[in-house]
Amino acid sequence: MHKYSVMTQKYLDLAIVRNILSTPNWQPGEEHLQKFQQLYMQIINKNKRGNLTRITEPQEFLEKHLWDAIAGIKPLKILGKEEETKTAIDIGTGGGFPGIPIAIACPNYQVTLLDSVRKKMLLLDEIITALNLQNVKILSGRAEEIGQDLNQRESCDLAAIRAVGLPSVCAEYSLPFLKLGGIAILYRGQWSAEETKSLSLAAKKLGGEIKEIASLQTPLSKSIRHCIYLEKKEPTPAQYPRRVGIPTKKPL
Repeated sequence: MHKYSVMTQKYLDLAIVRNILSTPNWQPGEEHLQKFQQLYMQIINKNKRGNLTRITEPQEFLEKHLWDAIAGIKPLKILGKEEETKTAIDIGTGGGFPGIPIAIACPNYQVTLLDSVRKKMLLLDEIITALNLQNVKILSGRAEEIGQDLNQRESCDLAAIRAVGLPSVCAEYSLPFLKLGGIAILYRGQWSAEETKSLSLAAKKLGGEIKEIASLQTPLSKSIRHCIYLEKKEPTPAQYPRRVGIPTKKPL
């Protein structure tokens, strides 16, 4: 039995959270841990009013929401940095992941949670208020439309997007939001050489390129995860993202 598998109670064991989330260059402090605990309890509470996430068991929540989010930003070396204010967007945030854990771990990042399901966004707004997260805001809408908004387009240093579709679709949703030099993180499960090839071609059309592909093993279930990092090298052509529904119907 894994040493962390004993966590079955309906709250997070903060000692385990600290062990799982710690990196060589960053350990969550007491304030981080309390925020993660509060986030978990808020998610449990709000799930009674709306389906924010099916992942509600403590062990799964820690691994699939908290660890997943932190593991994705670890290679960027932004954990624990107290530098100038940066901007990030979580596209298709759903229950607030990975955006809220990123905002807790990196308070110098102003994080926008984007999703088209308004009911979820209203619940997330309540969670943000309850946690007093001054560096998080919500934005309701479709990535295809918001990505064409001149106030949002090419405004972010970081874009995070979970597996909401084909990799090329995720690239079309995320790269338009990035400044030059910005990074998009595509959170995926399994990954193949064929996907690398097709994503590379799509990213080039969107002004980006694959910077790194990280293969990760989750700490509890020992599952395989991948994070694909795209760097914005050139401005995204004005026609991208295409109209609502087109990226999924006709992927690049």
